[in-house]
Amino acid sequence: MINTILEYELFNFKQHSLTVFELVSILLIVIVTKLILWLINKALLQKTKIHKLDKGSSIAIFQLIKYTIWVLAITLVLETIGINVTLLLAGSAALLVGIGLGLQQTFNDVLSGIILLFEHSVKVGDILQIDGDIVKIQEIGLRTSKGMNVRQIVVIIPNSLITTNKVINWSLQTQKTLFSIDVGVSYNSDIDSVINLLEKSALQHPDVLESDLLEGRLVGFGKSSMDFKLLFYSQNIFFIEKIKSDIRKLIFKNFKENNISIPFPQLDLYIKK
Repeated sequence: MINTILEYELFNFKQHSLTVFELVSILLIVIVTKLILWLINKALLQKTKIHKLDKGSSIAIFQLIKYTIWVLAITLVLETIGINVTLLLAGSAALLVGIGLGLQQTFNDVLSGIILLFEHSVKVGDILQIDGDIVKIQEIGLRTSKGMNVRQIVVIIPNSLITTNKVINWSLQTQKTLFSIDVGVSYNSDIDSVINLLEKSALQHPDVLESDLLEGRLVGFGKSSMDFKLLFYSQNIFFIEKIKSDIRKLIFKNFKENNISIPFPQLDLYIKK
């Protein structure tokens, strides 16, 4: 009775048929595959907690294992329903070449994704600067990666953009990173007072590190101003532009309280009668 039910044909097309047994086998393959991946993911998470394995590395390892297992599972499903994968690939060689040419950029992105997952030069949680945009990587996929920029907008990044372009990985820096703010003041200002006020303004911000790492410099003499540069260290790389804006506001406030003016270019207009 059970054999009769299992051998019952649900679908028949030319020389291929699908029986209840094959359908059950396919479902079992999918369920077992998902179970194996769940167990592997759980084991990696446990290893991350116990051995303090880097979270980004753990995710990259799981992604590689997941893709490999799913390829094997799909191959097994095709073999189960009577499709010879080797013959299928051999018979579709010309078609695959055509698809390959048409999807060249896609294959480039996929290859780049494999490189990223193996190389670990970029990991989940890393902060990257790509084409002038600061992005925190949330997920590295096989073709694209997903990140969140400083405006809290999710950005989908083709993997080839990360591997072939010049990309700054701020997370590979030391814990503190050097930043600078440029400002010009009137020639009537006292240089030492300006430097002290610049350093004081930076110290008033909670995200700026120790005072001994601060430095205000006179860097040049402009046409209408003396040009200064404030150098400071911060760990909050992702929101550094907001930090710079806050420090600029503090500089402006401190300059105003101490009668130090920030000049602007002026033009004299002569009208002939």
